[in-house]
Amino acid sequence: MKALTKYVTFEETIKGSRFLSELIPCESQAEAREILRQQKAKYADATHVVHAFITGKGAEVMGMSDDGEPSGTAGRPVLDVLKGSGATNLILTVTRWFGGTLLGTGGLVKAYGNGAKGVIQNAVEQNAFEELIEKSDFSFHTDYSLLKPIKNHFPEFHLYDINEDFGTDITITGKIRSDETETFCHLLTELSNGKISVTIS
Repeated sequence: MKALTKYVTFEETIKGSRFLSELIPCESQAEAREILRQQKAKYADATHVVHAFITGKGAEVMGMSDDGEPSGTAGRPVLDVLKGSGATNLILTVTRWFGGTLLGTGGLVKAYGNGAKGVIQNAVEQNAFEELIEKSDFSFHTDYSLLKPIKNHFPEFHLYDINEDFGTDITITGKIRSDETETFCHLLTELSNGKISVTIS
């Protein structure tokens, strides 16, 4: 399963109507709702802001909306393209500014489907997908004397978003590949002679 890592766009004009397709990383249904709200506020002058999203480790959560276009002509073709991409944790919005010429139901299905395919193709060309890796949050406290020995071992693990907070001791937080947590905790316990206790969530 792949996940989207960055924002990607694609745009085309069909019979005077402008279609702007945007692919945005998104990790939950709540986040999808918030992104959609922002898109609608950003494009208040648009005729429709159609969307589809897929989230979850197994792409198990999905949704869509035609946003006023005839039923089945907009959200469904966009969602079908998303499902075919084999990706998760993304929302695709297609914003339309009506150009005065009606496209008909077949024309709308084609326009929204092509918009979705175009932005997915751009994402592939920009290497915007990566293999979905399950990550866990971690945090631990250490004294200053152990900081360098601990950090010497960091390259042995897949760590992300590391943050160091310096006070009386040092609090280190971040994310780690879930399948590496046990080895990571064991190493820190050994290095500190049992003084360090790692919290994993």
